[in-house]
Amino acid sequence: MALHLERVGTRRYIARNERGAEVAIGSGEGEFTPGDLLKLALAGCNAMSSDVRMQGALGEDFAQITTVDGEYNEEADQFDSFTVELIQDMSSLSEDDKAALLRRAEGAINRNCTIAHTLAKATPYTHVFTSEQVAD
Repeated sequence: MALHLERVGTRRYIARNERGAEVAIGSGEGEFTPGDLLKLALAGCNAMSSDVRMQGALGEDFAQITTVDGEYNEEADQFDSFTVELIQDMSSLSEDDKAALLRRAEGAINRNCTIAHTLAKATPYTHVFTSEQVAD
């Protein structure tokens, strides 16, 4: 079970991976909704994909905050668009250096962000219900 959810209550789950990480999923205090996780996956992918480029220009310990917002269409029950904002201090760079850095960082995101590649096209998925004993 490389990645799995364990039910801990009504509409409440704990997600786990084989590296020992855990995330609480639900709609209560201290829990992420599935929509939150989708948005965070996109933001994280953008940040991680561009990180080396930003670090090369801004230094190993550069500070960055990445935000993400999604335009939710309640009638269709789907997100229609997402906006990711990567915030860092580039004031030490010349305008030319800043423009070059942004081109390189954008290129890295376009090449390496699997989540963005997946969301950019309609990605089919399937689900299967399996009946078997679940260990406590």
